[in-house]
Amino acid sequence: MTEHPEVGQPSDQDLPFELVGDVPGLSLADQVHNAFAPQGILARAWDNYTPRQEQLTMACAVAQTLEEGGALVVEAGTGVGKTYAYLVPALLSGKRVLLSTATKTLQDQLFGRDLPRLAQVMGVPVRCALLKGRGSYLCLHRLAQARQHSGIQDTKGLASLAMLESWSHATRTGDLAELPDLDERSPVLPWVTSTRENCLGGACPQARDCHVNIARREAMAADVVVVNHHLFFADIAVRESGVAELLPSVHAVVLDEAHQINETGIQFMGRQLSTGQLQDFAGDLLATGLQWARGFGDWQSLSAEVEEAARWLRAMVAGAGASSAPLRWLAAAPDGLDEAAWQAALARVEGACMAAQQALAGVAEMAPDLTRLQERAQTLADRVGLFRQPCPDSAVRWADASGLQLRMVESPLDIAELVATRLMPPTEGVAEPKRAWIFTSATLGSDAQLSWFVESCGLADARVLRVASPFNYAQQAAVYVPRSLPRPNDPVHSQALASWLAPAARQLGGRTLVLTTSLRALRSIGEVLEACFPDPQEMAVLVQGKASKRRLLERFRQGSTKGQGGCILVASMSFWEGVDLPGDALQLVVIDKLPFPPPHDPLVEARCRRLEQAGRSPFSAYSIPEAAIALKQGAGRLIRSETDRGILVIGDNRLVTMGYGKRLMAALPPMRRLGSDAEFDEALEVLEALNAPTAFTRASTTVPHCP
Repeated sequence: MTEHPEVGQPSDQDLPFELVGDVPGLSLADQVHNAFAPQGILARAWDNYTPRQEQLTMACAVAQTLEEGGALVVEAGTGVGKTYAYLVPALLSGKRVLLSTATKTLQDQLFGRDLPRLAQVMGVPVRCALLKGRGSYLCLHRLAQARQHSGIQDTKGLASLAMLESWSHATRTGDLAELPDLDERSPVLPWVTSTRENCLGGACPQARDCHVNIARREAMAADVVVVNHHLFFADIAVRESGVAELLPSVHAVVLDEAHQINETGIQFMGRQLSTGQLQDFAGDLLATGLQWARGFGDWQSLSAEVEEAARWLRAMVAGAGASSAPLRWLAAAPDGLDEAAWQAALARVEGACMAAQQALAGVAEMAPDLTRLQERAQTLADRVGLFRQPCPDSAVRWADASGLQLRMVESPLDIAELVATRLMPPTEGVAEPKRAWIFTSATLGSDAQLSWFVESCGLADARVLRVASPFNYAQQAAVYVPRSLPRPNDPVHSQALASWLAPAARQLGGRTLVLTTSLRALRSIGEVLEACFPDPQEMAVLVQGKASKRRLLERFRQGSTKGQGGCILVASMSFWEGVDLPGDALQLVVIDKLPFPPPHDPLVEARCRRLEQAGRSPFSAYSIPEAAIALKQGAGRLIRSETDRGILVIGDNRLVTMGYGKRLMAALPPMRRLGSDAEFDEALEVLEALNAPTAFTRASTTVPHCP
């Protein structure tokens, strides 16, 4: 964890203007108005500050909610400046605040840049803390074990371990984000970080110096604590990382990028069991048993039985055809599996875990590691027992063997019950001031009531505010739907789209982002474009999966600089949001198909059944709003600043031929519409004229043949 002990306390000599916090006689709303005024403290601090009425409107609504309590839902379009719109009133309020955002990257940005910058400028004394999940911190105990028992043999792994050991003596926080050269997918990380299952807690010999414990203590003492959604909901579910203890003491909670909280929340409010968990347990059982209780149990046989039972379970599901898609699980067994055989396989796993638990019970007092391992064995056995029972009516269950392991999942359909019973229960506010809840994102719905978000989160009583983007989309952007492409369900659609796109990308010198709705389309479009542009020095075709997301975006931002050609980036769903590419690095965004939710996904099916039972149309009430939100997110990659210019292409003619296309088009920013190839070509020429000439764009006017 990192902490700013007392940011926001510059000396009078450091500030050429007065402090704005706690001004006698001024309400919070008045202080917010002053801060955002044309001659206010923000304008005087930054030469490039531009007052925005949209930002002030949101900030005033946040200020009112902070003073009165209750829930506020704000959709703030791209460019509003929503981060400062909630940070400024939060800091001025003097209240204790918990901030949660979607990713650890955004979390680091809030804590490392936005908060200290604002607190310094505003002269507000505030103690800030950053709290992440335990997997983000180095575990000193497991590092010590890894030196002797990790089994890491390869040169790269040993080098990473040596780097971690050297860094462990210098770091104060233990936050692995301090090591930018450490691959987040490194196989070394599980050996040097802890999980809820293998953490020894207070019995750990390193408990006093534990980075996770230090982070929690500092968070409890801070005025502003920054977390991420995964940690927030994981902790609400299992009280595992300190947030549940922290929550009662804060006066306000801000959930930024709130459009993600429903899907994130149900991950942790449901129940999961994977063969990976069982195999990890089997490995720890063998290593720990031999280390601390050699001769007191047949650890090799016990471990082998857990591992074999898990392997057999996965093989059963993979054999039923779940290697490509999740299996429905509406009865005693997933679809396609014999119920008796499935129950017998689960019983074998449960029995293997219980046998290990009983063996560990006899030696648990010999070492804390054995005690924790016994608890893990019991937890795993209990979880298997749960999946042997019928699924509750309020949840949906499925089995997924599409990866290297089998996952059994039981999930609620949304987080409405969680919000009503655990986050904002009716009794809250009886004896003390009502807590303020701020939910904000650039994309929360396609109607005035933001129903897509409000209904799934059980926020019917919340105040709703929509603040439009200050960008002039009619002048800055255009949207085009090519009429000549095959229908989206045609097998050659992806190849045809890529071939159609290649000349436009060449004309712009790259500057193109292709967003696909499936991995199959990702591969197909990538292959065609690579064939069109075989020389990466002339045009680099960057395809998701061939490098890390960070590396791909770094190369894309470079564009045609440093003697390199332009870039086309082809990516799937993880790039549809959270990608910020302002300026002329990106001028063309292409979405291959309308992003309807996958109809055979078990969670989608269950939500549709619930709507049918309520007499509503699943397509109209669920599929179209889901597609509208995703489409809005993808389109949001194009215009990121007041000076950006670009074209959005949607390669799905249903947008203009089907009746529901009007609803989806209305969800997009108000871009001007291009009606023909000629108008599209003209818009391309305007963009090309705006670009500085490059060696690449002038080197050739010949478009290679595309398959």
